[in-house]
Amino acid sequence: MTATSAPALAGRKAASKRSGRRGVRNAAEARAGLLLSAPFIVLFLLFTAWPVVQSFYMSFTDMGRDDVQTPFGVNFVALDNYARALGDPTFQKAALSTAIFVVVGVPITILAGLAAAVALDKGITRARGFFRMGFYTPVITSIVAVAVVWRFLLQPDFGIVNQMLAVIGIKGPNWIGDERTALLSLIMMAVWRNFGNAMIILLAGLQGVSAELHEAAALDGANAWQRFLNVTLPGLRPTLLFVLVTTSIGYLQFFEEPFVMTQGGPLSATLSASMYTYQQFGFGKWGYAGALAYLTFVVILIVTVVQFRLTREKD
Repeated sequence: MTATSAPALAGRKAASKRSGRRGVRNAAEARAGLLLSAPFIVLFLLFTAWPVVQSFYMSFTDMGRDDVQTPFGVNFVALDNYARALGDPTFQKAALSTAIFVVVGVPITILAGLAAAVALDKGITRARGFFRMGFYTPVITSIVAVAVVWRFLLQPDFGIVNQMLAVIGIKGPNWIGDERTALLSLIMMAVWRNFGNAMIILLAGLQGVSAELHEAAALDGANAWQRFLNVTLPGLRPTLLFVLVTTSIGYLQFFEEPFVMTQGGPLSATLSASMYTYQQFGFGKWGYAGALAYLTFVVILIVTVVQFRLTREKD
């Protein structure tokens, strides 16, 4: 009994020593990691977390430009800014324009990106790198340069788009000067500018779809379209969800396109929720602008959750 318990006791002591050394090593690694990440944590708290908290509090006050010198003298107005925003006809029009931009622009962007990705994956056999670079270049091009190009394309008198329409006997409209076509013009520009991002992500997803499944489906007599619907799309579902969510978030915040192309006109036809928030901040209505920003954030959060729920229910 004693002879058999001594080795066991020695083993427990050795295990205890190893555990102690492991604990000391883990604690040292944790301290080193915390020390290395401390600069980022400090900067994040000072320049991201704290401004977010402050802006959230500001949305419940009447703080404006005149209150800079006396920030603690502002009045707490509770939900008045939010109620005012929901009843603001200009914000309602901006929200409607944003909704149209998202509902129309997101599906077209994803479909264009998917078509380009499939073409690069299966259809285009030569100069794939050239086409990939060409499709992706608008994504990394400055919005100012993009605006110059699209202003020239959509110019009502000598723009290339209207000249092409004139060839077939159609008089082209004043694309960005007419409230009926201005938002459509921005959607076209946004799709052209962003589908390359969707293409790159979907192309990576396509390369992860099992080739064996395609071969098995082909042996069972499935044609190319049937293989795409029953093999490719199901394999792309996680990638499509990611592209859908990120594209929707970006389009819900669309700001650059109307800012550089139309300044929200004509007659606020291209005014977005983000641009209206920016304008209110510029007017010195900081509390009201904060409320508008958090309403936009809530909408983005709801849309994202709904997209995840709908996709999960299909699985």
